[in-house]
Amino acid sequence: MTRLTHTLSRPARRRPGLTYREVGATRTPDVLPTGYHHLRHSTVVGHGRAAFEAAGAAVTTWRMHRSSGARVRADAGRAWPGVHLEVALGAGPLRLGVPCVVIWTAYEKERIGFAYGTLTGHAECGEESFVVELEPDGTVRFTVTAFSRPATWYTRLAGPLVPRLQHAYARRLGRTLGRLVRT
Repeated sequence: MTRLTHTLSRPARRRPGLTYREVGATRTPDVLPTGYHHLRHSTVVGHGRAAFEAAGAAVTTWRMHRSSGARVRADAGRAWPGVHLEVALGAGPLRLGVPCVVIWTAYEKERIGFAYGTLTGHAECGEESFVVELEPDGTVRFTVTAFSRPATWYTRLAGPLVPRLQHAYARRLGRTLGRLVRT
């Protein structure tokens, strides 16, 4: 089995600009750090090797995010550790752009994806991963895993609304990716 996985740093080691200590923790989603809101959303987006490869490409080239309505500005066309990006949601003056850096990537035979971590200026602090897996029966599953907590007064004020919005966005990404795989 060919396995190509890259990591920016080891867990529990903060890098300059990152707003949290548990760097890389989304790589082991069953053991997310305490003190954060946890998000796990998984959905089937297709079946077979071709669907897996299409989904993996859409995730790692920002196409899934862009097709879901987000604006992505990245200093590379593909996810690799150390790539800086800004993901913006909303419209006009209500558009909120948040700075992130890719922490780890996985370009493996049956697993493709990446995680980004929050940088100073992000409304939350934490990490989020976007992973596509090809299961033994050919099912292609997309999973979003995240841990986060408020980093600004307005996300603290929003309270439980922020985790609900994050979950809604994860569902939207899954629907978008399924549509991209089918076309």
